[in-house]
Amino acid sequence: VQLQASGGGLVQAGGSLRLSCAASGLTFSSYDMAWFRQAPGKEREFVAAIRRNGGSTYYVDSVKGRFTISRDNAKNTGYLQMNSLKPEDTAVYYCAAGRAITSTISAPWAYNYWGQGTQVTVSS
Repeated sequence: VQLQASGGGLVQAGGSLRLSCAASGLTFSSYDMAWFRQAPGKEREFVAAIRRNGGSTYYVDSVKGRFTISRDNAKNTGYLQMNSLKPEDTAVYYCAAGRAITSTISAPWAYNYWGQGTQVTVSS
């Protein structure tokens, strides 16, 4: 199983980035997908999640209205569109796949598979 995250980079505050997570070695449509991030010296933080059929999405309050999670099961790929980026969004972003119940959707331990991370840096 492999999750390959890409799309990170350096962007000015107010800018946008689109992260992608390409999955292989698993039946992608059978797994919920999430994005987490980790800034230097901080714990890994839940950002967003989407159900296996794309029917429900979940966000941490700090990104609501700015980030959009989506997926294309036909392409085995998930996405995180990030708009109106802020310096505090700077972190390594990780995609993850698993089978979570609603109460654990934001818990890292609910996800079985993880990508390698992609760096997002937002300058002020």
